[in-house]
Amino acid sequence: MSKLCLVIGVGPGMGLAIARKFASEGFSIAQMARRSEALETYKSELGSADVPVYSYPADVGDPESLGPAMTKLLDEHGTPEVIIYNVSVLNPASPSGLIYDDLLRDFKINVGGALIAAQAVIPGMKERGTGSILITGGGLALKPFHEFASLSIGKAGIRSLCYSLAQELKPHGIHVATVTINGMVEKGSHFDPDKIAEVFWDIYQPASGKRQVETVFE
Repeated sequence: MSKLCLVIGVGPGMGLAIARKFASEGFSIAQMARRSEALETYKSELGSADVPVYSYPADVGDPESLGPAMTKLLDEHGTPEVIIYNVSVLNPASPSGLIYDDLLRDFKINVGGALIAAQAVIPGMKERGTGSILITGGGLALKPFHEFASLSIGKAGIRSLCYSLAQELKPHGIHVATVTINGMVEKGSHFDPDKIAEVFWDIYQPASGKRQVETVFE
């Protein structure tokens, strides 16, 4: 039976590329996104990898949606070997113009959903003694930009969450790491989704055998 990789936030760019990479390495794929129709499209695109693909629609910014979706996944397939949180929302606004409620909404998506997903899989990973929680980060965590204040706060928050989880879970055999992407993801560029997918695979299974908490891709 193949290991299971859960990709939360599958989209036509990086999320799909990451799912495709892990599928090519023999992982079964569980994918989450808001729209069922989109998940069916991505499932078809992943079909060529000849591995099982399971779809779970969920709104990561809503605990009443993400929580039950995680429970359903665990009930049907057990605890994944790997979960990848690849979700963020871009809300262009400087701090002086950022609406308070928008900041809270964005934070739920950029950070809160990762916490809910991690908390759902931690008990099973602890019991098994293995598991990886990988998170998509961004250069805004290191160098905030005022016109993207909300996302800058979110990326700083997700980086901090990742380091905190790593400290807590390392003694239990659980690897937590973030890929900090210091640039704009774009097909055909240095930040091509397929190149970034390779970085996720390398941080999961490094050639050196030493697992890092953070890899900065720049």
